[in-house]
Amino acid sequence: MLKISVTHNANLVTLRLEGKLAGLWVPELERVWSSLLAALDSAEVSLDLRDLNFIDKEGRTLLRQIRAQSGATFIADTPLTRYYAEEASHNFPQRLGRDD
Repeated sequence: MLKISVTHNANLVTLRLEGKLAGLWVPELERVWSSLLAALDSAEVSLDLRDLNFIDKEGRTLLRQIRAQSGATFIADTPLTRYYAEEASHNFPQRLGRDD
């Protein structure tokens, strides 16, 4: 099971993921992400992975795609979630701060 919570603040959209990002839940996150992507405008994206306990190969691929499309940052606090965040960030430079 996967719970997806979306929080919109002034210039930040946070997707909080809880449970398992695997199997049939990967297309569900992809659907949520696709609907958000069109409306992001200049908002930054943060993915909160702290309550994830498993991500399968397809889920890890989707996190890399979200990172590539948005420059998303990750919130992770355990060795497992830090691993997932580092893997998704691999080959994509950290997003630079904005001066606007």
